[in-house]
Amino acid sequence: MSAETSAAATSSVETPSGKGADAENFPVGSILIAPRLRPHVARYYAFARAADDIADNGTLAPEDKLRRLDAFRVTLKGATPPEGKVAKAERLRESLLATGVPLAHGLDLLDAFSRDAVKPRTDDWADLMRYCDVSANPVGRFLLDLHGEDRAGWAASDALCSALQVLNHLQDCAKDYAEMDRVYLPADWMAAESVALTDLTKPAATPGLRLVLDRCLDGTEALLRRADELAPHLKNTRLALESAAIVRLAWKLYARLRRQDPLAVRVELSRPALAGQAALGAGLELLQRGLPGGRRPRPTT
Repeated sequence: MSAETSAAATSSVETPSGKGADAENFPVGSILIAPRLRPHVARYYAFARAADDIADNGTLAPEDKLRRLDAFRVTLKGATPPEGKVAKAERLRESLLATGVPLAHGLDLLDAFSRDAVKPRTDDWADLMRYCDVSANPVGRFLLDLHGEDRAGWAASDALCSALQVLNHLQDCAKDYAEMDRVYLPADWMAAESVALTDLTKPAATPGLRLVLDRCLDGTEALLRRADELAPHLKNTRLALESAAIVRLAWKLYARLRRQDPLAVRVELSRPALAGQAALGAGLELLQRGLPGGRRPRPTT
């Protein structure tokens, strides 16, 4: 397919939001990743960003979103969809084949975005974890496989990625409902605390909604405790430092969400705080690697 045809096909499928890696809460392809691997991380991120933009596009009907996401899926599998191949999916396929990373790590993301297109509510915590298993966990698995890590590390990686996803949902719970009519808070917990959807439109969390948020944070804490085991398990020092940095940032954001109301304020870490805490997390891991038999302490909250 010619470059012109590819560009035309891409423009008929993608709905770019303009968001870039600098809009993310956690490092995306940071300098801790080996330079030779950064282009592959960038292709994966570009693919995920483009597909996510389709799922989040408020002007598209669900069936149109599914059609566009299927064009990504067909292209990633190596076939040609009716619209023509999607460039970002084609580039990711080339990258995955070159590095020996399974196509599943891209296909799973498409399953998550397809769910977002048609399922705006979350039944319970187990349903949320199933969503995280295809929306977030593939990112960590991609990075581990890209670095040739033992898949025994998948459990801790999955815990970290799921925790990050839940933290993001809690940060944006009001925004997600207002802008996309999407609620990731477990519906059964909301019902148990008599929380109505309209409570997400209020200027501050009701007592019932606060209980639901705290229950989600209880689950997140359990995930982060498992995620603490990721960095010490990794053989690749650069990836271990990256993981340690992200784990520390996750704990800090978790602590803020315990103290602050995401309906009343934007709960986030400032750019200087992000940089400082990431550097501290990576530095502690590097120090720990020089101390035989030692363990990296969990950041205080």
